[in-house]
Amino acid sequence: MADHYDVLGVDKSATPEEIKKAYRRLARELHPDVNSAPDAEEKFKAVTHAYDVLSDPGQRRDYDRGPQQGFPGGQGGFGGFGDIFETFFGAQGGSRGPKSREERGQDALLRVEIDLGEVIFGTHRDLEVDTAVVCETCNGSCCQPGTSPVTCDICGGSGQIQRAVRSLLGNVMTSAPCGTCRGYGTVIPAPCVTCQGQGRVRARRSIPVDIPAGVDTGLRLQLLGQGEVGPAGGPNGDLYLEMKVRHHDVFSRNGDDILCTLEVFMWDAVLGTTSSVTALDGDIEVEIKPGTQSAEIITVKGRGITHLRGQGRGDLKIGVQVTTPTKLDHKQKELVKQLAKAHKYPAPTLGHFQQGLFAKLRDRFLNV
Repeated sequence: MADHYDVLGVDKSATPEEIKKAYRRLARELHPDVNSAPDAEEKFKAVTHAYDVLSDPGQRRDYDRGPQQGFPGGQGGFGGFGDIFETFFGAQGGSRGPKSREERGQDALLRVEIDLGEVIFGTHRDLEVDTAVVCETCNGSCCQPGTSPVTCDICGGSGQIQRAVRSLLGNVMTSAPCGTCRGYGTVIPAPCVTCQGQGRVRARRSIPVDIPAGVDTGLRLQLLGQGEVGPAGGPNGDLYLEMKVRHHDVFSRNGDDILCTLEVFMWDAVLGTTSSVTALDGDIEVEIKPGTQSAEIITVKGRGITHLRGQGRGDLKIGVQVTTPTKLDHKQKELVKQLAKAHKYPAPTLGHFQQGLFAKLRDRFLNV
């Protein structure tokens, strides 16, 4: 097998620019369209293959450490265990055959915001996403309509190029991906002009999604096969939806329970009353019992958020905040004074510590 550097007529220390200039000069001289010599076509293929290998930094590095490597003390040193295994067992690489152009598409992540009210029962969204889809012109074949890939002349369709490598056991044959077909075993003479031979294009598409009830901020939903289509029309990756529940000015969430605060005037707390409040899923009649105190919690069973996994719903918990009026006219003040005299309440004093009261206040004001 001819040395690639000799084929291009350059030294092993040639720069990438020198290699490119040598290839262009030889390509103009040997191209079958301008050179009618019987061996011009074969020389042109050899020059093209040599340039494909030496112009790629990775392939050139692998090529240089092949026949040029040997024992310490004249021919260079060993790399690592990976190099030794590659030397001894690389010859088996060709048995794997050419690789497929079809590859799985990448996964995609999309952030979706929903309202707290939509979390109760779940919701439906039609999401518009920019993603890779199969090219309609070539239907993923990467070729212009009416054409198809042809077998690579350099590797004969194997996708691998064999070469001799000096090792501890003597010269052995190793395999490396063909630089002309890049390991596919075929080349595309007429790439699709729509997708530039990729088999896929960027497009905007709509994806219908049913968001289940009970989701919370940070939760990710996986939609199998809804990600980007792979190269050459390969299978789609997955689409992940990362949820974010928008802040609500009135209601907050604690697990599957919904929390809110109900402001009650002092006389309604004293005498008791019934009030209609508008929750996230409709109106609710709330009974304020006589003598209700601040920080008491009124629980409405089954009016919270539907459980994400399982049946049933959480509760609606309403924290009562008794409001003291600050602006009273003369007559109202006199009535309050008469009430105070009639009951003869004691002067304000420190009471016993109540853990439950402070826990409820914490839950209400910190929205936990």
